[in-house]
Amino acid sequence: MLKARGLQALPRVPASFFAMVLGLAGLASDWRGAHEVWALPAAIGEALYAVAFLTWLAVAILYALKWAAVPALAKEEAGHAVQCCFIGLGGVATLLIAQGALPYSRTAAVALFLLGAGFTVAFGLWRTGILWRGDRDPASNTPVLYLPTVAGGFVTGTVATALGWRHWGELAFGAGFFAWLAIESVLLHRLYTASPLAPPLRPTLGIQLAPPAVGAVCYVSISGGPADVFAHMLIGYALLQGLLLARMGRWIAEQPFGPSYWAFTFGATALAGAAIRLSTDSQANALASIAPSLFALANLIVLGVAAGTIRLLLLGRLLPPAPSADPGAAASP
Repeated sequence: MLKARGLQALPRVPASFFAMVLGLAGLASDWRGAHEVWALPAAIGEALYAVAFLTWLAVAILYALKWAAVPALAKEEAGHAVQCCFIGLGGVATLLIAQGALPYSRTAAVALFLLGAGFTVAFGLWRTGILWRGDRDPASNTPVLYLPTVAGGFVTGTVATALGWRHWGELAFGAGFFAWLAIESVLLHRLYTASPLAPPLRPTLGIQLAPPAVGAVCYVSISGGPADVFAHMLIGYALLQGLLLARMGRWIAEQPFGPSYWAFTFGATALAGAAIRLSTDSQANALASIAPSLFALANLIVLGVAAGTIRLLLLGRLLPPAPSADPGAAASP
């Protein structure tokens, strides 16, 4: 009885909180790259990976316990037209923690990779199979659709390559790349022709930056890092998405600050990371000139969103309301 009451008292963490891990781990990877390229302090990147690991551990435990304490609420989230896709971030976050662990323990990194990749594939197939059945309200189509297959494919490819499994990384890159192209056509049609996104959904547009930026990181990883035309194309499209988001900033900000703004962090850190990685290439003069600015901007975005999140935590306003059947309600992560 006491055990059941204890479970009921735990915070009911939504799956979207895994986005915090993506932003923190992404910034940690940027600092590792900045250490290699610009000789910045290595300790900062490792400290950020430690924070990302602790965040991943806390969110993973609390989210798993939610299924034990309030399974009806967890099932409602899994069936929600928007919130469900954030569950896929559990696998992506685990993959990024595997990447962070690799310099310390290959065994742990491989175990975490297998866990994260297995969950990513299983959830992506389950969710995409539901989407293919149709009968979906176009108003619920937002960039969260990228998360299970596009983010999962690109991050799987990046980490597989880091583990020495480049050919598996190429397969994962292909899955993520073509899923991105297909899903983007659906999303742009919705944005161009349907009703405007409800304010709670607007911060999800931050995810729009992620596919080309995370795809660039994956491509650079599996190709060995040449600054060829395709790498420049991916980064160029990511820059376009970033400028569009900046242009729409006031409209998006009609939704008050909340954890949903972590949607901007992973794409921003991936864009900076790809630019840093390629900035040493003699064929990447343009990237070498903008990489420091992108790195500084990624730090500002992640640290700013993190500071706002800590403020909400201290005020007791961090957790969102329970998911709703209405795709425009309680839909922000």
